[in-house]
Amino acid sequence: MIKMLAETGRQFTFYVKVIAAVPRSLVRYWRHIVRLIAEVSFGSATLLAGGGTIGVVFAMSFVSGSQIGLEGFRGLDLVSLSPLSGSMSALVNTRELAPIVAGLTLAAKVGTGFTAQLGAMRISEEIDALDAMSIRSLPFLVTTRMIAAFFTVIPLYLVGLFASYVATRLVVVDLNGQSGGNYDYYFSLVLPPQDVLFSLLKALVLAMVVTMVHCYYGYTATGGPEGVGRAAGRALRTSIVLIMIVDVLLTFAFWGIHQELPGTGGGR
Repeated sequence: MIKMLAETGRQFTFYVKVIAAVPRSLVRYWRHIVRLIAEVSFGSATLLAGGGTIGVVFAMSFVSGSQIGLEGFRGLDLVSLSPLSGSMSALVNTRELAPIVAGLTLAAKVGTGFTAQLGAMRISEEIDALDAMSIRSLPFLVTTRMIAAFFTVIPLYLVGLFASYVATRLVVVDLNGQSGGNYDYYFSLVLPPQDVLFSLLKALVLAMVVTMVHCYYGYTATGGPEGVGRAAGRALRTSIVLIMIVDVLLTFAFWGIHQELPGTGGGR
């Protein structure tokens, strides 16, 4: 128990230092940040490259949106409320599905890469060499990666949101025969612009959390190559749990515990 509390304290301190170093990193290492954004966004088989994370997030969001369309329409149809399928898509896809898929994809694809990179630098004493040269390794290596992930998660979110919208509409309208006009009416009625903004903020916060967790485990890795592998596994497990916890907390913060149905006057 004491070891667990001590580890939690070390992680919290690390995250505070990373966030506090944002102004310094933006001023002193902006060129490095630009290079990281380009590397993560357009590098070989990473975020936006063909066959990279953008394809993964599109596929995951499309399949998840299809499942929402299938089960959601069936459940609403049982109580003769199938015309509300459009509102279900607007609520579920926007508020929960797209941010979570973007966060999980970032953790599985980009986060584990950060853990491996920093872990390899730690065991080869490259991080110690930076500190010996009076280069603050934490702002240079960790904060810059968090800022880069903060910007590059935006296309992930937009692609995932679009894919989930398209998939749910395909299932409800084309497969189940729901009226397209009726679906679009309830979809637009229940989707205020601030919901999309809050959903994007969710994705950005989750990107920060995922990046800091993975960078922490890579930055503190020990035990050679085997230790880097263990650190990557622990980072992925931790980030997945934190994604779900932070998602619930942000849902309460943005929309409250007793949520209202936008555009209809219905609530609680």
